[in-house]
Formats: sequence, C-alpha cells, structure tokens
Amino acid sequence: MNILEKTDFKNLGEKYTGKVRDVYIQNDKVIMVSTDRYSAFDRNLALIPCKGQVLTQISKFWFENTKDIVKNHVLDFPDSNVVVGKKCKVLPVEVIPRAYITGVTGTSLWTLYQKGLRDFGDFTLPDGMHKNQKLDKVVLTPTTKHEEHDRPLSGKDIIDGDFMTKDQWEKVANISLKLFKRGQEIALQKGLILVDCKYEFGLDENDEIILIDEIHTPDSSRYWQADSYENRINQGLEPQNFDKEFLRLWFKENCDPYKDKIMPQAPKEMIEELSRRYIQIFEQITGTVFKVEADNVDIVKRIENNLKNYKI
Repeated sequence: MNILEKTDFKNLGEKYTGKVRDVYIQNDKVIMVSTDRYSAFDRNLALIPCKGQVLTQISKFWFENTKDIVKNHVLDFPDSNVVVGKKCKVLPVEVIPRAYITGVTGTSLWTLYQKGLRDFGDFTLPDGMHKNQKLDKVVLTPTTKHEEHDRPLSGKDIIDGDFMTKDQWEKVANISLKLFKRGQEIALQKGLILVDCKYEFGLDENDEIILIDEIHTPDSSRYWQADSYENRINQGLEPQNFDKEFLRLWFKENCDPYKDKIMPQAPKEMIEELSRRYIQIFEQITGTVFKVEADNVDIVKRIENNLKNYKI
C-alpha cells in the first residue's frame, strides 16, 4: 500500500514541517499537505497508510458542516491530501472541549486527575471519578501552542498572559462549544461519541476569528462507538475507539514516550489495523466509500501535478 512520508516541492513557498503536515507558506495562503506520519507524545512514531488522505477528507466534511457556525480558512481542496487555506494570524492557544474524563498524555484530563488535580481553573471535578466517565457538562481545557510541550491554561491565564484579549477568548470559547455540540450531534447520528477534540483559530485580515488547521479528524479528536460504550464501561473495559489512543496506549505500555530517546517499532499488524480503523471512521462519518490509491500511483507526483497552479 502506498505511503506518503514527506514532500519537498519547489516553487510552492517557504516550507514548514509539522508533526503530520508539510506546510508551504505563500504571501496570502498556506498549502497544507497531510502525510501518513503518526504523531503522539510530541514526536513522530510511525507511518500509517492512507492516514493523510483520511485526515484531509474528514476535515473537508466537517468544515462544510460547520461553516454556518464560524468561517474557516479553506480556499481549496486541490488534492485528496491537500487543503489550501487563507493565511492568517494564528492565535497561540489550542482549545480542547471535553465531554468525558479520559486520556493518557501529559495534558489529558485523566492523567492530571490521577495526579490529584481537581481545580482546573475554569472548573472543578469531584473526587471518586473513574476513567472514561461522562462529565456533567462539556468543559474547555485550553493549552499553549508553539511551545516544546503543551501546557494547560485557564481562561484567566489566556487573558493575563496576553494570549488573547478577553473579548477574543470569550468568542473563541463560545465558538468552540458550538462546534463541539454540532460535532457531537452529527457523530451520534453516525453511531459515534465525539469524546473530545482540538480546535485552532486565527484572525483574518479584518481581525475576524476563523477556524483553521483541521476539525474533528481522528488525529485531533477522540471517537468511541456509541452502541458498545455503556456495556464495555460496565465490564471495566476501554471504550471501542477509532483514534490515536489505539497506538498511544501500546507505546505507553512498552516504553516511556516522553523520556526514551529510541522508541520501539510499532508492530506491523497494529499499523495495518490502525490504517483500517482510519478508513473505517472516514466511511462511518462521511457515509462514502474510501478510495484506496493504487500501488502503482506515485502520490508525490500526483500531488505535485494537482498543485501546479499554486507554484510561485
């Protein structure tokens, strides 16, 4: 199966290499190419076939289904792995709405809760909660962006630290809750629970807040199968998931992903299974059949050809 590890296109602008995307920056736009790199714990861990295409196409679905809530940066989808977005001033905060207490990363609600944290600044959780339990209401847990390791922030931290103005933060928080509610409603119609997710925002040329990056993908969101959730929780099992948690848990059990310099290689069967899951969640969310690229197709050349009108 074809894998897109990286790109190195000429005449598309200055290149920035992110965890998953290769980004080409032009004067008024950014060209974001989603690769098959798998990132967790602030590092790249594996290559998952079809992942980049799934991320781009799921984002396309959700951008279309949320544009009545907030404008987004999308200008074009010239290729199944590519989104061309409006260049904007990026707000330096990632907003994470959460409906359940779960997670294994350093900034996850469950990890912090296990360490004894109850007061999260904007909300307080009671003692006696268990992993994967539904919260009484959706909470927002912002973190820093562009730092080596994400750092939790409260609304007060955001305003006092000049990450955003009070007005900007109130608008971003309100938009995030509306986006998450829409995501939960549509996901449930597809038989899925949208557990939590990550939103990124920017300011356009009129200083208007717009949604950027990606939305409700398996990389930026956690999904559980709705029909099996309650039964599995009652049995003390993890919910049936379709997100990065699947492989994150394996790395967490087999190494210290935050400290070990050399990481173990993910088992081949787990990579194949995760690729299958990415495709399955695409089909479940969008209601369309995923088209796997033929092995004889050069993905890099295909993308380059589809981006020829964007060369500068």
